[in-house]
Amino acid sequence: MKYGSIVLEKKEFVTIKQLLNLSESYKETVRKQSVLRLHEELKNAIVLDEEELPEDVIRFNSYVVVATKDGWQNEFQLVTPTESNFSNKKVSVLTPMGLAIIGYAKGDVIDWEFPGGVKSLEIKEVKQTEIV
Repeated sequence: MKYGSIVLEKKEFVTIKQLLNLSESYKETVRKQSVLRLHEELKNAIVLDEEELPEDVIRFNSYVVVATKDGWQNEFQLVTPTESNFSNKKVSVLTPMGLAIIGYAKGDVIDWEFPGGVKSLEIKEVKQTEIV
């Protein structure tokens, strides 16, 4: 892990904690395990002001490319649950993929449980959206 722990911007840290608290009642085992794991990662998270956040850290609205060793690759934007839109490649932070990557950085490799089993994801690219 590039920075030793996940890295989050202060306001996004609060939002994620609120979203996770609302999500603890998930019945689906994989999603529930993902929520619990991110809860644990938040305990040691590095929380920074907006201007201190490294450019290569995945946050809300980041465009991300992830890949596995077996050749699978996906590109999408990480968004809040209300902005989620699978056909437009907007993935909610509350999906197993979103829960897995939030706060990680380009070059990190994450072993995470998905509906199809544990996958090792490499963060290939992270681009931030322009703030208007």
